[in-house]
Amino acid sequence: RDHIIEELFKIEGVREVAEVTGRFDILVTMYAKSLDQMHKMVSEKIGRIEGIQSSESFIEMKSRSKAMPYKSSKDSD
Repeated sequence: RDHIIEELFKIEGVREVAEVTGRFDILVTMYAKSLDQMHKMVSEKIGRIEGIQSSESFIEMKSRSKAMPYKSSKDSD
C-alpha cells in the first residue's frame, strides 16, 4: 500500500490520501478544474498505478465542516 500512496502523491491535484476501512482501502481527495481533467487524472494516472484494481469517483457538490476543538494539529497521523 505504501507504494500506491507514494505514487498517488506524485499526481498533481491530489490533496489527501487516507487509508480507510470498509469497501475501499484508500480514499483520495483531489482537485480538478473540470470533469475532463478529472477523467484524465483517474484514467491516465491513477488507473495506471501498479496495485490499483479499481476506482470509484465521487464529485463533491457542497461541503460543510465544523471545528473540532479537541483535535490538535499534531493528531493528523
